[in-house]
Amino acid sequence: MIGLPEGITACLFDLDGVLTSTAAVHQRAWKATFDAFLRDRTDGDTSEFTLQDYAAHVDGRPRADGVRAFLESRGIHLPEGAPDDPPDAETVNGVGNHKNVDLLRIIDEQGVQSYPASVRYLTAARDAGLRIGVVTSSANGEHVLEVADLARFVEARVDGLTIGELGLRGKPAPNSFLEGAKRLGVRPEQAAVFEDALAGVRAGRDGAFGYVVGVDRADQAQALRDNGADIVVAELDELLGDA
Repeated sequence: MIGLPEGITACLFDLDGVLTSTAAVHQRAWKATFDAFLRDRTDGDTSEFTLQDYAAHVDGRPRADGVRAFLESRGIHLPEGAPDDPPDAETVNGVGNHKNVDLLRIIDEQGVQSYPASVRYLTAARDAGLRIGVVTSSANGEHVLEVADLARFVEARVDGLTIGELGLRGKPAPNSFLEGAKRLGVRPEQAAVFEDALAGVRAGRDGAFGYVVGVDRADQAQALRDNGADIVVAELDELLGDA
């Protein structure tokens, strides 16, 4: 009926890039932050932050993990600092907090758009009686769901704040998705994971979830398959056509 195997009773959706177009907003915020940071450096590779950098090091990961992974790829090492570091602090947390300032500014200026095809799929999943959860590395998950008018579909949410509070390992580790399944009261094999990020697809595979749907927003269909997607679609409502 909704393009999922028999025995799947719950759906765990990533947010940015799967349900909403905020993945592009995140990429712009990361670029603004990293380009400004790199302009003042004399160590490591200080060339501009690229879309390839975003996909390889940042997309789908908790904020501090993304900062750490990208800077390490450029040969730059910063102290960790503290979660409440100001956005101008030259620490991992400071750079991450600077990105969040840029992100919220862009959201306030431009708003948040949900993908119409994803809303159609959410509606079909809810009408079919499936449990629905959102698992996102973003600390702004609740705000984005409200702004995009998607909170009405969601029974359980695991976001960047949850990950920090519980001390979970972020994607590509499966811990956040496992927590989402737990909150919906289902076993991993009863849940389908929907992800556009390579790190998120790996998390779904490594968590032994019943089905992993890769959403190709960045022309990386084969990479999504290689990282564990059982099926790759351009839009979620393609699954309805296959039902």
